Amino acid sequence: MSGGGLLVAGTTSDAGKSVVTAGICRWLARRGVKVAPFKAQNMSLNSFVTREGAEIGRAQAMQAQACRVEPTALMNPVLLKPGGDRSSQVVLMGRPVGEMSARGYHGGRQESLLGTVLDCLERLRDAYDVVICEGAGSPAEINLRRTDIVNMGIARGARLPVLVVGDIDRGGVFASFFGTVALLSPEDQELVAGFLVNKFRGDVSLLEPGLEMLHGLTGRRTYGVLPFRHGLGIDEEDGLRVSLRGTVRESAVAPPAGEEVLRVAVCAVPLMSNFTDVDALAAEPGVVVRFVDRPDELADADLVVVPGTRGTVKALRWLRERGLADALVRRAAEGRPLLGICGGFQLLGEHIEDDVESRAGRVDGLGVLPVRVRFARGKTLARPVGEALGERVEGYEIHHGVAEVLGGDPFISDDRGHSLDGCRVGGTWGTHWHGALESDGFRRAFLRAVADRAGRRFVPAPGTSFAALREEQLDRLGDLIEQHADTDALWRLIESGAPRGLPFIPPGAPA
Repeated sequence: MSGGGLLVAGTTSDAGKSVVTAGICRWLARRGVKVAPFKAQNMSLNSFVTREGAEIGRAQAMQAQACRVEPTALMNPVLLKPGGDRSSQVVLMGRPVGEMSARGYHGGRQESLLGTVLDCLERLRDAYDVVICEGAGSPAEINLRRTDIVNMGIARGARLPVLVVGDIDRGGVFASFFGTVALLSPEDQELVAGFLVNKFRGDVSLLEPGLEMLHGLTGRRTYGVLPFRHGLGIDEEDGLRVSLRGTVRESAVAPPAGEEVLRVAVCAVPLMSNFTDVDALAAEPGVVVRFVDRPDELADADLVVVPGTRGTVKALRWLRERGLADALVRRAAEGRPLLGICGGFQLLGEHIEDDVESRAGRVDGLGVLPVRVRFARGKTLARPVGEALGERVEGYEIHHGVAEVLGGDPFISDDRGHSLDGCRVGGTWGTHWHGALESDGFRRAFLRAVADRAGRRFVPAPGTSFAALREEQLDRLGDLIEQHADTDALWRLIESGAPRGLPFIPPGAPA
């Protein structure tokens, strides 16, 4: 018999679905419930590689961590990785299956995937007591309802109760709740059990009359009012807009362990992917991270990071147009610290041969690392382990570019000293490995090397554990649900489904 379930939908993108889903997952896991996350379709440039070598959205990987389980491809069967405003790479069950325009995807391909995602959900429900599903955007996208596989399509297919989350900090939450229900068909409305208010500031008693009126208008209750809290964002991104709201990016900068701070500038390249790599740097006391897009903003940086990107050639062009390319070349020539990660590593090389991603052919790189890159049609997806700067380092790889390293010093090696990835020349490092900076010993060793090159009296704090900070963040999300949601009512919803006899709110979905 399949386990219980719930779909967390939202009135808008970025209403807090990912955070609420993670919070519910952690609350249930702490109760001893065997729980798993699920998102049928995710659009994100922040992805992760599972143990079996499947690529999924980072939000689902973090939600799996909230559940205290290992992430798998079943938890995010469809991942869309935007390559521009109108096309995305489609990743199915963790493997890329090609590029597709938005019109082509919504014109038939998406609908054909409904059986696949329902099968994945059913397999999870057979293996776990509870599956907490996350929707995407709004369930009331009336132009896309026919082909929907992530909101009411999955709720109808699996008979899941739906909890609608609204961000009250944006304003208009009552209209958004009412309008969301009123634009759904009678069959969809039957599954919308109620609402959850997110990011509330102030006295809840002032909000309660409105919630009572909403109940009177819709026949649906509000399951909780979550207060506004800084630093609760997890690794989510449902589109091209970069949301720099991670746990460490909103936290107050802790005082340095040494005499000086270390300033890190991250080039905000187009189609930036896995920018979460720098969260581990910002977690260090005394490290100040900022995202930049002008050459003058690099002047006082002790370290510049060129992050991953879904468009390496496009990022190169952007860097040149803005004058950042010349600033990076000068920086490398002066021996000042510079780190390229994945696409950022590739564009620091001599040239790129790309007949896959941009189809631009041969393009000159910045020439600061002795590396030549050729884009392969197959994608490298791996979870490697190695050593760097005398410390163990773990990471994950997601790239089409194959690098031929022609010189420099090895960066990441195996236990016999053979190079595994990347290289170093002077103060410039490059690697394909995402997540490497989450290895505490390696991160501290790298920051010591950066501080030495930059002439800063910065000392990494000895006790910073990035994994522990992540766990604390997930516990805070669990606390938010336990303390500010009606957990008894939530559990009844998960176990028994949407209440019967919920009223229809006109006009309903257009024919």
